[in-house]
Amino acid sequence: MKTNYSAQNIQVLEGLEPVRKRPGMYIGSTGIDGLHHLVYEVVDNSIDEAMALDPATGKGFCDAILVVLEKNDIVRVEDNGRGIPVDIHPREGVSALELVMTRLHAGGKFDKDSYKVSGGLHGVGVSVVNALSEWCEAYVRREGRVYTQRYKTGVPQGPTAELSGGACPWTEIPESIPPGQQGTVIRFKADETIFETITYNFDVLSNRLRELAFLTKGISITIVDERLSTPKKHEFKFEGGVRSFVEYLNQNKTVLYKDPVYIEGTRDNVEVECAIQYNDGFNEIMYSFVNDINTREGGTHLVGFKSALTRTLNEYLKKSKIAKKLDESLSGDDVREGLTAVLSVKVPEPQFEGQTKGKLGNSEVKGIVESLVNEQLELFLDQNPGVIASILEKSVLAAKARIAARQARDATRRKNAMDSAGLPGKLADCSEKDPALCELFIVEGDSAGGSAKMGRNRQYQAILSLFGKMLNVEKSRIEKVVTNEKLQPIIASVGAGCGNAFDVAKIRYHKIIIMADADVDGSHIRTLLLTFFYRYMTDLIEKGHVYLAMPPLYKISYEKKSFFAYDDAEKDRILTESGKDPEKVAVQRYKGLGEMNADELCDTTMDPSQRNIIQVHLDDAVEAERIFSTLMGELVAPRRAFIEENALAVTNLDV
Repeated sequence: MKTNYSAQNIQVLEGLEPVRKRPGMYIGSTGIDGLHHLVYEVVDNSIDEAMALDPATGKGFCDAILVVLEKNDIVRVEDNGRGIPVDIHPREGVSALELVMTRLHAGGKFDKDSYKVSGGLHGVGVSVVNALSEWCEAYVRREGRVYTQRYKTGVPQGPTAELSGGACPWTEIPESIPPGQQGTVIRFKADETIFETITYNFDVLSNRLRELAFLTKGISITIVDERLSTPKKHEFKFEGGVRSFVEYLNQNKTVLYKDPVYIEGTRDNVEVECAIQYNDGFNEIMYSFVNDINTREGGTHLVGFKSALTRTLNEYLKKSKIAKKLDESLSGDDVREGLTAVLSVKVPEPQFEGQTKGKLGNSEVKGIVESLVNEQLELFLDQNPGVIASILEKSVLAAKARIAARQARDATRRKNAMDSAGLPGKLADCSEKDPALCELFIVEGDSAGGSAKMGRNRQYQAILSLFGKMLNVEKSRIEKVVTNEKLQPIIASVGAGCGNAFDVAKIRYHKIIIMADADVDGSHIRTLLLTFFYRYMTDLIEKGHVYLAMPPLYKISYEKKSFFAYDDAEKDRILTESGKDPEKVAVQRYKGLGEMNADELCDTTMDPSQRNIIQVHLDDAVEAERIFSTLMGELVAPRRAFIEENALAVTNLDV
């Protein structure tokens, strides 16, 4: 370490150097989420063009966006907006294109004459993308001409063209384009020296683009994956906006009334749009957005919405005949059981927590949303007595279920208070107390559970044995969940509560591994457990704590040696290895974990140095909601249609 500390030790990072030095400050991380954030930043600029209204037509300047995943991990984003200006900036002396692409906090988002609201609030979006790319190209179509500029790690490259008023390092392409055709194309390749991976997930990007299409009425957004031998393509366009979004989310559910309640209004320059529809399920589906940015962590706008909904329904309950069925007021959880809602607000000067914009902080937005939702919801419900009657009936039933669940939890706590550990008898716990180092194996069957207990590392591996199929929570209320004899041991072992009371910070194991047989029954067990975790311990999946064990399918014995194969291809490879006499080879197809002894189970499925486990991710929350509702819900027709459509894609159906 240097002992001399003087002025020469002070570094000044210029231009885009701070971004490359500390990328996480601008895009959240250098993992897959940060990589996808690059695409979102460019697309957000195109969405801002769609939200900016042309006074002459009253429509957005952009109505079509194309995102292409090219080969070699290259991304291209095109729009038909006004195109980034290329003329010389009067104060900076360089082209506006260069300013936007190479300077932090430069852009049209700060000029409210150009953009009333925008998602790219901080003005760092495309310049950050440029800085974190190995190379980047910008193409601008304006006034019948095409201009281009290329960058390397954020630095402009190539020849310099003279433009009246100063030098501008862009090149005009002598290409004739039809009058009126305009827009911007940004093409880039992320810098693999910065990111952990530069391979994009098509489904994750599709989810975000679908959201944007729902939130921006009339815009057409297309994503194409050209990395595949047969390109994959999704097109999104929804004229109904957030109403279409709610209908999409509820498409495989039984709704309490046909059309979503639609709320729209503007107050103090804040635009509020919301759609609400209840179904007969027990889960809440709530999405909130600010300037088309998904605020996954909520914020003041969501607080205002929830407050208005709870207060409004409680006021109607007081005037209702069913009020006598309940001895207390409805809670927020009660009124949101079975609720599907999308809330979208447009705020001229939003204050987000961090560049990734996960939570809105504007205090004034809470009151604006609360008053608008309260007023318009009351107006709608006054005119639709049948709707409010069905909502109140459901909410009262939810309240009774909440009270019953609370009583069941209290009874369980009193019972556990007499047990020094407070843990289920089926749990063989580990000695390590640091959750980050601990693993919980959830094993189906006493036989497999016995082998797992003998084969585990007792220091950090815990075993919870289950027997038989458990409750399908997709069809059950919370009081049935917390009192279910198959689920109670899981809730107690994880140690972080359940449902709205779940706190991921309190989990006792950072790896929760589902270990079930490699057959149809085992697949069913895994599906039921995943449904439970998704519905009642969602953060377990979102934070990456849930895994699937991958036990071998075959044991191949040859001359007192054993080989294990995890699929047919590996089995065939082992069988065709030179030196094996086919007559001396024995192949055993495992039908269950109970057929494996403790050493085999440990070596193949539990030992971290040799096992294969799959981490469960929640890449597309909207699609996950649709699939869980389709496959685990009450409606038979959508499930049958899903099976028929996907039957030919099944590769591991156990017969």
